[in-house]
Amino acid sequence: MIIAGIYGLIGGVALFIGALFGIYVKNVPKRVVGVIMAFGSGVLISALTFNLMEKAYESGGFDSVSVGFISGALFFVGGDYLIDSCGGHFRKLWHGKRHAAKEGTVNNSKHVNSGFAIFLGALLDGIPESAAIGIGLAAGEGIGLSMLVAVFLSNLPEGISGSLGMKESGKSNIYIMTIWSITIAACSGAAMLGYTLLGHASPDIIAMTLALAAGAILAMIADTMMPEAFEEGGRFVALVTATGFLLAFIVSHMAK
Repeated sequence: MIIAGIYGLIGGVALFIGALFGIYVKNVPKRVVGVIMAFGSGVLISALTFNLMEKAYESGGFDSVSVGFISGALFFVGGDYLIDSCGGHFRKLWHGKRHAAKEGTVNNSKHVNSGFAIFLGALLDGIPESAAIGIGLAAGEGIGLSMLVAVFLSNLPEGISGSLGMKESGKSNIYIMTIWSITIAACSGAAMLGYTLLGHASPDIIAMTLALAAGAILAMIADTMMPEAFEEGGRFVALVTATGFLLAFIVSHMAK
């Protein structure tokens, strides 16, 4: 359980590193953010395909996998919609820009008072990944380590994008770092909880939980990471995504 917490903490620390980069490095090149986001997307897609979904299928078969995967996707999409409708758009740079362009303004009262929604959005993005680390550790076969690498690499651009988005909404540096610090602690706790409560459960529960995490992660990639990667990095990000996918595939099989 302690190892799971440490793994979750390491994965979450990438958010903090990315946030520091976004806050203190002036004029972060958009293409750099897009390329890193694309690489992280490829890594996560590989991890959820060859680690989470494969293990879920081995544990519970198509029925448990299908229920878990669809539930995870619905959970993220529904939660993301509710959070955005409450003013949580600015937890991501691209979401914030899109909403600001739609509304014609950035600094209205709804946006300024959206701190709690931004916090909930950060948790929504980070907890499924971290829980998957803990469950993967309990499941064995290198899944936890593979997920740790994938989450760490994807959280770096997430931290950059999130800090830039929150800065555009008028949040202070202290507020931004506080949000990420709490999120990191929650990620560590989610990894420990995943290991303790679900890692040694029945095969069907393990299958549904792994698939739920995979569905939520894939929905998050499609909703936030890939659109932002293309918006900031252009067509070149397709090759970067493929590279991230291949490298994660190699790492996952070397870890077994």
